[in-house]
Amino acid sequence: MLILASQSATRKALLAGAGLRFETSPAQIDERRLEAEVLGKGGDARQVACRLAEAKALAVAASPTDIVIGADQVLACAGELLHKPENLAAAAAQLDRLAGRTHRLHAGLALAGHGRLLWSGTETAVLTMRRFDSEERDLILALEGGAVLGSVGAYRLEGPSIRLFEKIEGDYFTILGLPLLPLLQALRQHAPETLSQ
Repeated sequence: MLILASQSATRKALLAGAGLRFETSPAQIDERRLEAEVLGKGGDARQVACRLAEAKALAVAASPTDIVIGADQVLACAGELLHKPENLAAAAAQLDRLAGRTHRLHAGLALAGHGRLLWSGTETAVLTMRRFDSEERDLILALEGGAVLGSVGAYRLEGPSIRLFEKIEGDYFTILGLPLLPLLQALRQHAPETLSQ
């Protein structure tokens, strides 16, 4: 059985869109503790994203017959890691910090099965927001509503937030938090049976 160790509606939609049959089982891990461990050892945002994805996959991989997908996303801007905002006021503050600046989204991905880690990797996209005023920001947040609270950047490229961007470099699926092409390649290599169900 293929299992997605996430409750992300976007990730579920991407997997379903690729024609994969899967179940979901959100992983319970201490993300901030793992992040601090990686950074404390001199790691960077890319390594944090990969470590979180690995931890999620391994946390759910209880059955020897299951193949588990772990995924996580880390946003780095000017050397700082940003996390999902707790409310719309925090989302507004986060958008203000990103306005007129370039940031990187690192999407970590991992496969676990047979009681061990089978594969992991990280894909990166580079995004530049244009400058905008508080009125435009508030309009976008009103259009988006609480949906932005599930995003490390307090925005959704698949929604009205796209209006805030000036330039995007990288894979669209990476930006949404699940790099599909590397994932499908890893499944072909490590768990081909998941593609024929």
